[in-house]
Amino acid sequence: MPHPVTLPDELLLRDCETRTGRRRGPGGQHRNVTESAVYLVHRPTGIEAQASERREQLQNRRVALKRLRLALAVQHREVPTEDAPPSLLWQSRCPKGRIVINPDHHDFPVLLAEVLDFVVDRRGHLDGAASHFGCSVSQLVKFLGLNHSAWELFTRTRLAAGLPELQRR
Repeated sequence: MPHPVTLPDELLLRDCETRTGRRRGPGGQHRNVTESAVYLVHRPTGIEAQASERREQLQNRRVALKRLRLALAVQHREVPTEDAPPSLLWQSRCPKGRIVINPDHHDFPVLLAEVLDFVVDRRGHLDGAASHFGCSVSQLVKFLGLNHSAWELFTRTRLAAGLPELQRR
């Protein structure tokens, strides 16, 4: 089954309960009289995300959806298919063994979920993961270090397996 972060926005939103609301606090009268805050709950997993810092509901929906994708990438695991090669997206983002992605890019949660599914399934061992993904262990460590929550999950997974904690790069 594909990871939910791989779904297009419209399909992912179909799986979500969406609420809007008003936010209190600084920001002027506009913030207190419009329902610009957006709350998303991914029904199949119960994972939530919200955004309220923008003045317009549409902008907050985009931010909340981006946050939901990151939360799904970190908190939801799919068992990787044995012997399946890295995705075409991964291959396009890892030319010559170097992972080329900015954590703000739309593709980042998809790649993060792919790596975390594989690494968590293998209890934090990176040697096999590095060869599977066609990069070095240091590239994977650097990639996982781009997201604080992903790094925490990776560290907990390693410690639970009796492996040493690695230094975040």
